Amino acid sequence: MQARALVRAVPSASAIIRARNARPFSFLPTQYRPRVVILGSGWGGYNVLRGIDTKRWDVTILSPVTYFNFTSLLASTAVGTLEFRCAVEPVRRYTPQATYYQAWCDEIDFSKKTLKCMPATRPVNAEATEAADAVRQPNEPFTLSYDKLIIAVGAYSQTFNVPGVKEHAHFLKDIKDARRIRLRILECFEQANQPTLSDVERRNLLNFCIVGGGPTGVEFSAELYDLIHSDITQHYPALAKLAKITLYDVAPEILGTFDKSLRAYTESTLAREGVRILTSHHVERVEKDKMIVKEIGEVPFGLLVWSTGLAPNPLIKAITNVKKHPKTSSLIVNDNLNVVMDDGKVNPDVFALGDSASMDGQPLPATAQVANQQAKYLVKKMNLLAKDRESTKPFEFHNQGSLAYIGNWKAIYDRPGAEGSHEGFMAKETGRIAWLLWRSAYFTTTISWRNK
Repeated sequence: MQARALVRAVPSASAIIRARNARPFSFLPTQYRPRVVILGSGWGGYNVLRGIDTKRWDVTILSPVTYFNFTSLLASTAVGTLEFRCAVEPVRRYTPQATYYQAWCDEIDFSKKTLKCMPATRPVNAEATEAADAVRQPNEPFTLSYDKLIIAVGAYSQTFNVPGVKEHAHFLKDIKDARRIRLRILECFEQANQPTLSDVERRNLLNFCIVGGGPTGVEFSAELYDLIHSDITQHYPALAKLAKITLYDVAPEILGTFDKSLRAYTESTLAREGVRILTSHHVERVEKDKMIVKEIGEVPFGLLVWSTGLAPNPLIKAITNVKKHPKTSSLIVNDNLNVVMDDGKVNPDVFALGDSASMDGQPLPATAQVANQQAKYLVKKMNLLAKDRESTKPFEFHNQGSLAYIGNWKAIYDRPGAEGSHEGFMAKETGRIAWLLWRSAYFTTTISWRNK
């Protein structure tokens, strides 16, 4: 009986083979995914976040704001043509698949592949129970590691170190700026409506100055004109006649990147609408409620909007051991958007795009269109890398044209290089047709159906 039991306990040869081929059960963690960190939630960073394969990449996004700004529509939101929510998209829409930290990146260590980060939130002392007892505590920095890094922190508003600009002028780079501008416009009219003010004081309050003759400055001037000649005329009929809009620029002409004929059309259209254009004018300093212009002296204002170009992000200025553009200080990248180090070698693990980057030997305009195309290119590249397939196809920018709204349902459209080719159709447009192009272009590029 014991012998028969012993024989049954010995496994057969077939059983041994099946046991060797069987997959062993284990409690090992899920497959490792390399971490990619995205710095910034602008046109570059946000569109990379939308398209990158989160099943193959462990994605972390770092941004001081919790939303994406549709910057092309900020002028419309500042005057009430559009609601503020139409120009923002939440970053946390994609956080079920990615990790988001509301923070700044202060320092990058390329050798150790680490980031020194500082929270952008305002912490309150947890022990304080009453609101009056709440004590602000300094934020504690933290460190993030990365396998791949995408730098898309954008740029700040350029002030050219003119004294008083940061203290007394409004910028138009963020939805918060648009909100402040809208409140200030209404405040100017309410203040001017007080019975104790003289006509001179009313005119000073209702003098709206815009410094910068680029697309942002021109579009805000046009949107403000529409507001004054529609809603303001109805609610403040007497004050609307006192309102004045003046556009200043140091260049001899506004909209320097557009065709000469389109610039002339814009200047004549704005002049007919009552927008005064003063080119070749230099602002020396800004004080409370007035600015000093070299050519004409003291100019009182109720609202000053400053839009004179882009300044490098503090992180970009702080980064060392990399090649930078001599004028803009942006990071030099190759045609695959990889950052070029000081020794001339390409860093295969670090990418830069948008206003943070300058392509070596291929100058590109600092526009949302460039950042958007670079983001789409980088998404394809990263998704191929996740499959162990190297993509060496260089980035190519396809200029789809420039648009600017100039008021009263009119716009301009310019596509350089389209004349004389098979793409010459609608190379330059003005008026209502260009306005339809302007509206339809922003409708198609708006991300969510809610905002469309």
